[in-house]
Amino acid sequence: MNTKVMTAIPFTIDRDWLFTHLHIKPGKPYVEDVVNMIEQALTIGKPKAAYRLAYIESKGEDFVVVDGFKFTSRVLRVNLAETFKVVPYVITCGEELEGWAKTFHHMFETYCADGIMEAVMHSARVAFFAQIAEEYNLGHAVNMNPGSLEDWPLKEQAPLFQLLGDTKSLIGVELKESFLMSPIKTVSGFRFSKEGSYENCQLCPREKCPGRRAPYEQNLYAERYQLK
Repeated sequence: MNTKVMTAIPFTIDRDWLFTHLHIKPGKPYVEDVVNMIEQALTIGKPKAAYRLAYIESKGEDFVVVDGFKFTSRVLRVNLAETFKVVPYVITCGEELEGWAKTFHHMFETYCADGIMEAVMHSARVAFFAQIAEEYNLGHAVNMNPGSLEDWPLKEQAPLFQLLGDTKSLIGVELKESFLMSPIKTVSGFRFSKEGSYENCQLCPREKCPGRRAPYEQNLYAERYQLK
């Protein structure tokens, strides 16, 4: 299987980003409590990742076969047109941090704990991507994530997790029957080399998405991905 594990992913918590994300204004009486929560999370957090290098064996009009597992998506197929390798991955904030978050029961505290876990995930993901870019010489790389687009639905988590093996024993991540993951602050996907820019957001019409990283481009699917 050759799945690797990264258990010491470095991370920070960007307080400015976090306070903006949580709509917390400096000087408010509860800021000190949030700072204390941040300090706890910095001590407790142990984000982890399971990943491997995998090779594309064949390609159809709307699918690719990666190390024996079929993934159905026209967008994925087109985005992988000029490469022969991908890095499937699962990265999580970790059971330790999720367990810590569950110790809070006040609505405001649970809200802040959720935001802190998200901040940890964001930071760890950046560090993880930098590591695998160097390890596998990916150069300019992009992501695709099952469930981020209608074209690549959440059920495609199943072959991705099969490709990686027993992620529960490796990094504590379980894929549920609903294809959602536990711990909740966990992200899965493919990382691969690609010329030019790509973000799932470019093909997603959902408005007011807090995680949006690029504007929606209404004509992009028809211009680049639609079968002629």
